[in-house]
Amino acid sequence: MFAPTFTNPSGWPTEVLPNLARAITCEFASVTRLGTPLTVPVTPYLGENSRTLDLSTGLTYPAKAERVRRNPHVALLFSDPLGSGLSDALVVLVQGLGAVRDRDLQANSDRYIELSRRKLPGLYSQLPWFILRRQRWYWTRIWVHVTPLRMLWWPAGRQDEPPRTWEAPAGTVGEVSDPPPMGLTPGGGLAAPRDWRPRAADAARRFGPPVLTVMGADGFPIPVRARGAVLTSAGFHVDLPDGHPGLTAAPGCLTFHIHDATFTFEENAAFVGAVEPADGGVIFRVERALGDLSAPGSWPRRVWAALSAGWRLAPRLRAEAARRGQAPPVIRRP
Repeated sequence: MFAPTFTNPSGWPTEVLPNLARAITCEFASVTRLGTPLTVPVTPYLGENSRTLDLSTGLTYPAKAERVRRNPHVALLFSDPLGSGLSDALVVLVQGLGAVRDRDLQANSDRYIELSRRKLPGLYSQLPWFILRRQRWYWTRIWVHVTPLRMLWWPAGRQDEPPRTWEAPAGTVGEVSDPPPMGLTPGGGLAAPRDWRPRAADAARRFGPPVLTVMGADGFPIPVRARGAVLTSAGFHVDLPDGHPGLTAAPGCLTFHIHDATFTFEENAAFVGAVEPADGGVIFRVERALGDLSAPGSWPRRVWAALSAGWRLAPRLRAEAARRGQAPPVIRRP
């Protein structure tokens, strides 16, 4: 259930540990320069020092890591137990301080390949190694270490009830990020759809209840798993559970994502907009859709997606590594 070396020196609640250790996805919220939360699905891992929750992002799409480097106030919501093997899983909200690790890209990639191989064997089962090696744009990683300061959790996912809470010991501080890279980020990042409506209609039809994120008064994002969302001409009417932290009119992010139990496919759709309180929930007025790296399910489509992304992102990979004074890592089989 837990890593053999996990010793829990920070005294995290034992009730939440299975969720933190076994979840194959959670929703990660960081904050833009303008103070808007952006939430995306990620795979969480227990930190090597047992004091952090770790997640990674690709070097070729480092925007979420750079947001953390500028503003370390982040949140992780564990609200999707699919693939964890847990019955009556909790919903867990973690708020904490993030730190970026990109000083050693080779070590980062080696660690990611090893940990993801254990946690997400479906990533390896459908694609031969020679294809995986061509995904250097994907395996070259930046790590983000999150030091939890606060946890809220709802037993058995009953979000209509008040949450239980935990606060970190007085004096807890986050890690310090590695120094930022030199120069400007090269162009050619994730392209966002020009029109959000087709993507929103597809997400509302197929993806299930989304996660709504707004900013709390203390500067931390607050992601909440909704009970449902209905598409409107301007965005969505979002039905929220009764036990969520209070939400007020503010900028926000609405995130949909789906995957199977073995993570052989994953799709996501996220939207930035304005949140307005309304009877029975909130109105979310969409301003734009975010770009994404959804992984299609069929083997031929996954191969084509991997190869086409590699051709397109190879120059960006070299440029981002050079900004950090490094060469792109060698992708090594564990």
